[in-house]
Amino acid sequence: MKVLVAVKRVVDANVKVKVLSDNTGVDLNNVKMAINPFCEIAVEEAVRLKEKGIATEIVAVCVGPKAASEQLRTALALGMDRSILVETDAELEPLAIAKLLKAVVDKEQPQLVITGKQAIDGDNNQTGQMLAALTGYAQGTFASEITIDGDKAQVIREVDGGLQTLSINLPAIVTTDLRLNEPRYASLPNIMKAKKKAMDPTTPEELGVDVAPRTTTLKVEPPAERAAGIKVASVEELVDKLKNEAKVI
Repeated sequence: MKVLVAVKRVVDANVKVKVLSDNTGVDLNNVKMAINPFCEIAVEEAVRLKEKGIATEIVAVCVGPKAASEQLRTALALGMDRSILVETDAELEPLAIAKLLKAVVDKEQPQLVITGKQAIDGDNNQTGQMLAALTGYAQGTFASEITIDGDKAQVIREVDGGLQTLSINLPAIVTTDLRLNEPRYASLPNIMKAKKKAMDPTTPEELGVDVAPRTTTLKVEPPAERAAGIKVASVEELVDKLKNEAKVI
């Protein structure tokens, strides 16, 4: 079984992002970049399927600039067999990414596609679902557990009321939630081996996909700073402030 894993290049989760002075976007100059945390979980799940003998080949794919090859090398060091870089400097929307991934899926014909449920930069939570719609594959989103049995996958997913168990036919799209697994760290020997693993370059033009944006960003600004909280000495004082200052009662 071939497993395809989507990997996204994002600003490292530990970095405090800053908005450009002209409010056109986020300042990415000299900022540490990393694999999206949810995508790391997807990579880990694919590696575990390979270690269990369920997956025969696991392939990472990333859509982004040439520099995204760094994140693909990390995925290879974590255990992926080979990788595909769809190189573009365009500002991509979820639908464009889903169309590019669909083109890759058509070419690679994987039985399972694993993506992160969302990226920590845009937080859109759309690409996996759009990819499922474009391919016509079954989908299991927000997966906290995945079990493969023949030509079916059982996905336990987190919903507002608890856990929901789905049985879906392969090929399928699965998006990962935080509780699915805990990603491993890349060892030094695997980092060295990753340099010899294949990375196949392609472009949206070669895949025949139009990635022109459908929306325009008018302005980017940081959230308004909140005033510091205060302590009150009594319930009466709290009620007074809620009524006369906050005016919520």
